[in-house]
Amino acid sequence: MSPLDPHPTTASTTPDTAGEPTRPGSRALPDWIAAGVTFLSSGAVLVLEVVGLRLIAPYVGITVQTSTAVIGFALAAIAVGAWAGGAAADRTDPRRLIAPLMVAGGALIVAVLPLVRFAGALFTGAAAGNVLLLAALAVVVPAALLSAVPPMIVALQLGSLAQTGSVVGRLSGIGTIGGIVATFSTGFLLIAVLPSSVILVGTGLLVVLVGVALAVLLRRRTPGVTGRLPVGLLALAVAAPVLAAVAPTPCERETAYHCARVVVDPERDTGRVLLLDTLRHSYVDLEDPTYLEFEYVQAIASVTDALAPAGEPLSALHVGGGGLTLPRYLAEVRPGTLSRVLEVDPGVVAIDELELGLETSDELQVRVGDGRVGLDAEEAGERDLVVGDAFGGLSVPWQLTTVEALRLVDEALAEDGVYAVNLIDNPPLSFVRAELATMRQVFDHVLLLARAPVLAGEDGGNVVAVASQRPLPSAEIAAALAERGLAWQVAEGPELDRFIGDAGVLTDDFAPVDQLLTPYG
Repeated sequence: MSPLDPHPTTASTTPDTAGEPTRPGSRALPDWIAAGVTFLSSGAVLVLEVVGLRLIAPYVGITVQTSTAVIGFALAAIAVGAWAGGAAADRTDPRRLIAPLMVAGGALIVAVLPLVRFAGALFTGAAAGNVLLLAALAVVVPAALLSAVPPMIVALQLGSLAQTGSVVGRLSGIGTIGGIVATFSTGFLLIAVLPSSVILVGTGLLVVLVGVALAVLLRRRTPGVTGRLPVGLLALAVAAPVLAAVAPTPCERETAYHCARVVVDPERDTGRVLLLDTLRHSYVDLEDPTYLEFEYVQAIASVTDALAPAGEPLSALHVGGGGLTLPRYLAEVRPGTLSRVLEVDPGVVAIDELELGLETSDELQVRVGDGRVGLDAEEAGERDLVVGDAFGGLSVPWQLTTVEALRLVDEALAEDGVYAVNLIDNPPLSFVRAELATMRQVFDHVLLLARAPVLAGEDGGNVVAVASQRPLPSAEIAAALAERGLAWQVAEGPELDRFIGDAGVLTDDFAPVDQLLTPYG
């Protein structure tokens, strides 16, 4: 008699559902069932990890800290769950626990959706506390419960100590494969075709159904051994999608990278604001492309006004599209301008076309893809103007901020071409200072356009950095700013030296952009 098997007679006389006789005294599941449950429970945890990042991004942004929090909490949950599951399997017959754990874990995956949405409405912003709280809510409990299942399966499948290596190795490998398949299929396929809510609900319900099926199987094989299913959590799995439907959400449409929506300006009938996650990314006037609402767009437009005589066409590359406000402006005030826009999110382009009146042409081209890759593909010396306006949340993607990236910008520019980039930072403005120091490594002439409190280090917000290998028309840019009524100043020379101070240069090897923007220490 096995000391862990309270029903040796039942286990030795009941055939399993695969048509194979059960070994006398064995608690083992058919191999294919053990493999399937291990594969699913491990894979569901990785689905939750990948989708959990997207779930909290609308509230706290996509930063290194956000990714770190989700991955860290997922790993912690896996460790705690595996440890606790193994310990529980030594004290209690795993057949009492596996099915309830599957049902509980699956139900809580479904419940994560409304939980994060309700909590996210209260804890918005990139503060460390918000990031950690939402990341923990998104992954910890269901991941820990499901991670307790594989060691219990191992405990069931071990027939003798002589089999330990092969059983543990095989099931560990199957669990790892489940995680790999879940990671790649979610990141490359599911997110491209399904909303995050559907992925989470579908995964959770699948795990619940498998848990219920496993409970039925174990009850048939070993009557009286299988633990009771948590009825309350079964009800939660059914109710959670309804709760998610009524939970507040910033998502009108989920794109490959963002929760996106377009809202009407209540003070301007033709004005439209494109919101990506919780941030106002672009303002477009459907009737008047020369109307520029955001001050930083007006500042970049002032740079373009000073580059060439009025009405003269330019060749421009825009790294980051959003609502394509500036390309539309250039097309209107400089007829014949050739603008190519690099936008990483095809969903944003679709919204531009459907709701913001975008019409592409030979003179206004949109290329969907990463900005750094697009820069590398540009022909050398062709552009009069390169505009940087790419953001992931509040930060410029780090790969666009480095010396190596700026050299690609320089290669794309004509000899007298100009680079103008929108940056966002808050005191102590560590990122802006570092980016200006980096620009000076590549370009001979650099200006900073900003409000006086920002230049004094007392305030934050948008600034525009301008760079070229040729002297920049700083007086003309200042006049253009003043003509638009902008209370922005042009910093150069010694003033800019003092502003930059001893800031370090960003490289592909070291570009801690998110940490510079949001210092946690």
